[in-house]
Formats: sequence, C-alpha cells, structure tokens
Amino acid sequence: MKPVAFDLVRPADLSEALAELSVDPEESKLLAGGQSLVPLLNFRLARPARLIDLARIESLRGITRDNGRLSISAMTTQHEAENSDLVRHCAPLLAAALPRIAHPPIRSRGTVGGSTAHADPAAEIPAVVMALDATLRMTSAQGSREVPAGEFFHGFLTTALAADELLTAVELPVAPPGTGAAFLEVARRHGDFALVGAAAQLTVRDGTVTDCRVVLTGVADRPHRLREAEAVVTGTSLDEATARQAAAATEASISPPGDLHATADYRRHVAGVLVQRGLREAYRRAAGQAGTAS
Repeated sequence: MKPVAFDLVRPADLSEALAELSVDPEESKLLAGGQSLVPLLNFRLARPARLIDLARIESLRGITRDNGRLSISAMTTQHEAENSDLVRHCAPLLAAALPRIAHPPIRSRGTVGGSTAHADPAAEIPAVVMALDATLRMTSAQGSREVPAGEFFHGFLTTALAADELLTAVELPVAPPGTGAAFLEVARRHGDFALVGAAAQLTVRDGTVTDCRVVLTGVADRPHRLREAEAVVTGTSLDEATARQAAAATEASISPPGDLHATADYRRHVAGVLVQRGLREAYRRAAGQAGTAS
C-alpha cells in the first residue's frame, strides 16, 4: 500500500517548524528519521493531512554535557549516538542499548528523539529513558517545558506530548564512577523487535551496589521499571543468590501479554532470566569501572 495524500512541509529552523505545527496540530505528523512513521504511513495506519519534515533543522542535532547532564538533541541519529565518546563515557546503559536497535542502516536514519516520542513498548531507547529518570524537553509555539520520564510514557505509542509540541532533547544524568550497564534481548531474528528486553545499570562502591536501575521492554504497554528487583539488589554485593532473588521478584511483579509470538508465561520466564544475566553483567562492568573518573 501507499500513504494517503498529504502536504509535505520542510521548515528550515525550529521556530518555523513550531509555527507550521500550530497551524493544524491534530492533522499534522512530525517526520524525524521516519523508521517508525513511514511504515505506518504506507499501511495507512497513520493518515496525516500534513507531514512536517525536521531534517533541515540543525539546532535539533548534537550531544553535549553540562552540569552533570548529557543532553541529546532529538534529531541526533542513533548511529551518531552509538559512535559518540560522550555517550559511551557518560551513559553506559544507552551505549549498551543502541547496538541492539534493528540494523545499521536503520540506526543511520532513526533518531533518539523519534524513538522516544514514538514510545513503542518493545523499543530500546524508551527503556533507557525510563531507567535513567531522563528529562524530556518539549517545545511548542507557546514555549518549552520539561517532563520526567516517569510521567512521559502514558501507554502504547502514547506520551505526554501535546499535539502542538515536539520533543527537542533527551537529558540523561551522567553516570558516576563505578557504573556498569547491560542491555539484553530475546528476539525471533536478529534486528527484530525483542519479545522481551532487559536494561540494567548498577553503580558499585567497595563491592556494594549503591544504585540499581532495571527496566523491561515487551511486557507492558510502556517501559516497565522493576522497583522490586532494584530493592533486592541495592545494598548487596550481588552474589548468585541475590541475582536469583531479583529474577524471582521480576517474575512475580509482571503480567506480560501473550500473542502468536510468545505466551505470557514464556515472556515472564524470559524476563526473569534476562534480569538475572543483565544484573551479573552490569555488576562485572561496574566493578571494572570503580574508581575511574567520570
């Protein structure tokens, strides 16, 4: 199939894009990398009257660090973030997640902001955003506002973004010394959306976990943070028994959906296994980073 007819607008800067969006926000769609939107257009699951292409807006690209925050502008491609020394140094969980996204050609077009705003519950970047308590910066013709990750994702493909707003940046806290991360997935084929994914980041000091972040993909209508598993791990040296307890807490706290690709019981079991493995891997990496400068 092909998309329904629409008008294409290509603003040169952010102010022009916001002005165009304010003309008819309910009938407009923003085009970032297009890796999620274009298939929806082709299947006519999205039928906008106007498509606003953000590709020419240079102010929406780039990665900077300031005051303990890593700011990733929305139109920064996943490939650019994946190859950024700042991301590797300051946001190890994002660095671990990015290579898991589809294939290199997709990452060369897909954007950090586009994936976040699309809010697919099986996607990697929304899970990282949730795990790290990111701040989402949103802008409309009336001004800007910031929303914490815990309030941004409202459900399947649904966020706090108003119809006349666009996501301009994702801000992540810089990881402290002694932080390690892992992102593990189970998918039917390499590059497919994962049946279940697990994001884990730990900060370790003197062998003890001082901070733990664990989020699952594919088990709910949004990224699912595992506060119960985090509580099991924090304050421990994460031996095998503790990792198994975290896995058990994971399985007890989720109610994943079943479909033709995987039953609910299978997803629940896989989630526990991935959390156990992810925590061990993150702990090993954190122990190796302990004492290094951030």
